[in-house]
Amino acid sequence: MAQSLVCLLAADPATNPRQTGKVFRGAPFKACMLDAPTITRLHDDTTDAWHLPSAAEPDPDPSDLAALIRAQHRANFDLWHEEDKARDPAATDREIAQVKRAIDRLNQQRNDLVEQVDTRLLAELQSNLDAHPDAPLHSETPGLMIDRLSILALKIFHTREEAQRTSASEEHRQRNRDRLALLEEQRTDLALALDALFSDIAAGRRRFKLYRQMKMYNDPELNPAVYNRKS
Repeated sequence: MAQSLVCLLAADPATNPRQTGKVFRGAPFKACMLDAPTITRLHDDTTDAWHLPSAAEPDPDPSDLAALIRAQHRANFDLWHEEDKARDPAATDREIAQVKRAIDRLNQQRNDLVEQVDTRLLAELQSNLDAHPDAPLHSETPGLMIDRLSILALKIFHTREEAQRTSASEEHRQRNRDRLALLEEQRTDLALALDALFSDIAAGRRRFKLYRQMKMYNDPELNPAVYNRKS
């Protein structure tokens, strides 16, 4: 898939006193990344593809932002379908236990990849952020916003399935058409907010920093249900 880049130009009064920071597409300026429409298209394209038989996903290159976003979405995709298994009323206790461990592993992977996305973005934007150390701190990182876009892509895919399911009643399909319209509106709003954040960072109006998730449940040294069993 061709990548649409957003390139951020930091303020540089020495070369252009009127330039305070804008979003440019297709120009080789200081820091480039995928824009929100390209990210949502990546989410939709891979969601469609992964519902067909496909090969295993390769480990992402940590220097490739698109690969990290794809891997993070795959973790959400797999997590979604493991949670479906956990809600199966016919699942045995053993199956539920296996699914619960898979969910813990995937949730850890999901959060680790959010941090990797933010780490990569910080590397791209560090000089710009350093130039505006007093800019207001944005409470939600781009990686967390991309994670929310990923979840919305999955909700949209499965809600559209329900809106088109011929075995369901017309009432059911209409209810899901209404839900689908709302989900698509929410995703559009969030995508616009993400691009607005990128633009604000470029203009020195906002900054962000890496927030470690500090998940405790997968660490046997931090989980009392595990370390108390050893004592």
